[in-house]
Amino acid sequence: MELDGFAGRSALVTGGARGIGREIAERLRDLGSSVAIGDLVLPEIPGCFGIQMDVTSETSVSAGVHLAREALGGIDILVLNAGIFVIEPFEETSLESWQRSIDVNLTGAFLLAREVLPEMRKAGYGRVVSIGSSAGITGGAKSVAAYGASKAGVMALAKAIASEYAPFGVTSNAVAPTLIETDMVKGMPDMVAKIPVGRLGQPVEVADLVAYLCSAHAGFITGAVIDINGGFLIH
Repeated sequence: MELDGFAGRSALVTGGARGIGREIAERLRDLGSSVAIGDLVLPEIPGCFGIQMDVTSETSVSAGVHLAREALGGIDILVLNAGIFVIEPFEETSLESWQRSIDVNLTGAFLLAREVLPEMRKAGYGRVVSIGSSAGITGGAKSVAAYGASKAGVMALAKAIASEYAPFGVTSNAVAPTLIETDMVKGMPDMVAKIPVGRLGQPVEVADLVAYLCSAHAGFITGAVIDINGGFLIH
C-alpha cells in the first residue's frame, strides 16, 4: 500500500541529521512532503531544508520553527526525534548530566510542540509523532535512568497532546523502538540474543512506522505508544 496524505504537506523533523531521524526525513521527503530538518549541526540532506537548532534553547527553537515556516509555508507534520543516550551508573549521575538528558529528550520535545501546535490547531490538521523508547516503559537496561525517565516523559507528553488537540484534527502518537542499529547502541553489549526475531532493528523500519502515523491513513490513531522491538518486550 502506498501511503497517502503527504502531497502539499510540510514536515519538520528534529535530530534529523543522522540515524533514525535522517531515515524519517528522507522517507517523508520521498512520499512527497516538503521537509525541514533541525539539528545542532546544520543538516545537509538532498531535497530537505536544513536548520541549525538547539532544542534545549527556547530562542533557538522559536527561530528554527520560524525558518521552517518561511521555507515550507507552514508545518503540518512534526516529528520529535532529537535525543541523547547516556550510559552511566545511577550513583554516578550528576545533576548536570541528569538535567542534560531531560533538557534534550523531554524539554526539547515540549518546546517544539508548544511552538508548532497553535498553527496546527488553527489549520484543523496536524500530525505529531514523538520518538520514545522501550526504556521509557521498562526503565531500560542498567545505568540509563535519566534516559528512561526522559523517554517515559516524552511518551506521556504525546498522550497529553493527543487528548487536548484531538478536537482540532491533530493526532499525537509515540513510537517506542528498542535496539535499532544506530550509533546509539554501539556502546551496548550484544543484545541480539534477547530479541526474538534474532536481529537488531533497522532505522528504515522505524521510519516506515512513523510515516504511517503521519499519513492520511492514521487519522483514527491518537494517544498511542507503539512498540517496535522485534518482540523484545514479549512477556
